[in-house]
Amino acid sequence: MGDLIIDFSNWIWGTPLLVLLMGGGFFMLLYSGFIPFRGLKHAMKVVGGKYDDPNASGDITSLQALSSAIAATVGLGNISGVALAIGTGGPGAIFWMWVSAFVGMATKFFTCTLAIMYRGKDSSGHVQGGPMYVIEEGMGKKWRFLSVIFCVAGIMGLLAIFQANQLTAVIRVVMLQPFDLDWGQPSRWIIGITVMLLVAMVILGGIQRIAKVASRLVPFMVTMYFVCVFIILFKNLGEVPSMLMVILEDAFTGNAVLGGALGQVIIIGARRAAFSNEAGIGTAPMVHGASKTSEPVREGLIAMLGPFIDTIVVCTLTALVILVTGVWKTGERDGVLLTLSAFEQGLPGIGKYLLMAAVLIFALSTMFTYSYYGHKCFNYLFGADKADYYNYFYLITIVAGAVTSLSVVMSFVDGMYAVMAFPTMISAIYLSPKVVASTRDYFERMKIMDKK
Repeated sequence: MGDLIIDFSNWIWGTPLLVLLMGGGFFMLLYSGFIPFRGLKHAMKVVGGKYDDPNASGDITSLQALSSAIAATVGLGNISGVALAIGTGGPGAIFWMWVSAFVGMATKFFTCTLAIMYRGKDSSGHVQGGPMYVIEEGMGKKWRFLSVIFCVAGIMGLLAIFQANQLTAVIRVVMLQPFDLDWGQPSRWIIGITVMLLVAMVILGGIQRIAKVASRLVPFMVTMYFVCVFIILFKNLGEVPSMLMVILEDAFTGNAVLGGALGQVIIIGARRAAFSNEAGIGTAPMVHGASKTSEPVREGLIAMLGPFIDTIVVCTLTALVILVTGVWKTGERDGVLLTLSAFEQGLPGIGKYLLMAAVLIFALSTMFTYSYYGHKCFNYLFGADKADYYNYFYLITIVAGAVTSLSVVMSFVDGMYAVMAFPTMISAIYLSPKVVASTRDYFERMKIMDKK
């Protein structure tokens, strides 16, 4: 079964999906007039709350939506995902993560603008957003089969199995094994059940509680992680320029790991970027679709900050730590353990404990937000009155993730992400003229408002 999951994931992440994600995103980047660059300053003002409307429809503020989305994206994808990219694709995979991120900013702008533009209502009459509603409301009922495909893949792929797996690995290596307290599989079960109970206390409180916890955890966890990373980089400052050159050189040769298999390096970079920043997958539009705003373009501008913060900033810092400490040459493929080695070497004695704290917070905050995504997919398919049943299924799978091998867990999540990307990208490209027209109108109105 594990081999089948791995084979499916490798098959679906072939050329067609790469063309759809990278090519579709590049089309949106051009069509929007390079909105990630020209709209960045305005997006920062919006995040600052300058344009918040407390009377607008929705459940949470734009800043809470961004915090919740970043809680799901700035997480283990940045710690383990980057390490996996380097371990399997070499340093060059990081360059292709950068390319995917800039393209992904445009993709996220379009998909999250559409999430507000075409909000729908669930069976209880509550306003909802996300690719499934964009497809049904924007493209019409005849395209509803795409919504169903998206939601089925979302229910399966938006589980916290990867986070549970990597958190379990770190706790065992840092806290249990040095004291001969690791009992193998029984330890995995105990950690898995404990994490499940912690997550249950937050997610059973709904999106408001999730957003509240995430908006407090995100700034703290990012700050702590940044401080550790900057200390390690400062200690190895002389190595940074040469490692950046290694990334650029390996990006077009693939020589470091794969003996010149450039296409494979690009695919690995795109896969890990998609897992890290989720641009084009369709998750962020679900949480941004719950924002209290009546301005679709404004929400799109906020959303596009996600891939920049996540991949260009955080992933690059993690990659440099792994490269400057030299641990990437050891051949370690278990993502989080490679990063753990880098922290231990960069900050001897305390590095592994600081990383464990970061992994704990990253993993838990991501688990909180993922539950909301899957809940929305379940709500769409089976109705609001049955949606809460999903939370119990979600909690049980946390334990499953803790006791399963990393390769199977990662391949399963990758495969489901790929399935979700097809409906998301098809709807975004199909409805892109609506976004461009709305963007033009929005910035014209903002010019008039700023003059007053």
